[in-house]
Amino acid sequence: MAGTKAGGLKAAQKNLQKDPNFYAKIGAKGGKNGHTGGFAANPELARIAGAKGGRISRRTKKADK
Repeated sequence: MAGTKAGGLKAAQKNLQKDPNFYAKIGAKGGKNGHTGGFAANPELARIAGAKGGRISRRTKKADK
């Protein structure tokens, strides 16, 4: 039964019997482990990048010569 939907449901029930907060704990570990930063961590950087993209997209096409 390993690798089937029925087996997965059985394993999930077993995990919840051992610890009712099993899946909540796993999710919390994943959330705390994120250190990617990016635009969410730095809105000013997002504003600058968006402005650059906007300027580039509005340029006229250069003639191929």
